[in-house]
Amino acid sequence: QVQLVESGGGLVQAGGSLRLSCVASGVMYGVNSMAFYRRAPGQQQELVAAIDNSDNRRYGDSVKGRCTIVMDDNKSTIHLQMNNLKPEDTAVYTCFLYSGFDSYRGQGTQVTVSS
Repeated sequence: QVQLVESGGGLVQAGGSLRLSCVASGVMYGVNSMAFYRRAPGQQQELVAAIDNSDNRRYGDSVKGRCTIVMDDNKSTIHLQMNNLKPEDTAVYTCFLYSGFDSYRGQGTQVTVSS
């Protein structure tokens, strides 16, 4: 059974930084890619950052230049460094993992940025 556990969320002042992590376990057939999405209250879910097992990366337009996503050599852990955080970055950040034709998601971690 695949499990994703996010960590690193919390409360931070505007201009601050946070580092989110997502650790996957139970993956049987290899990881194609992993990503963080976020959903703010009343908003649609949006991509924050994604990375595949060849180190190709994508970033959402709203975070470009402020975030960096990396994948550990074990290919089952990702870290998202977020800098210069803004109040509009407040959201629940959820980790996703894609393996073959399957996708999995974590429980999410709250990020709150105060002004």
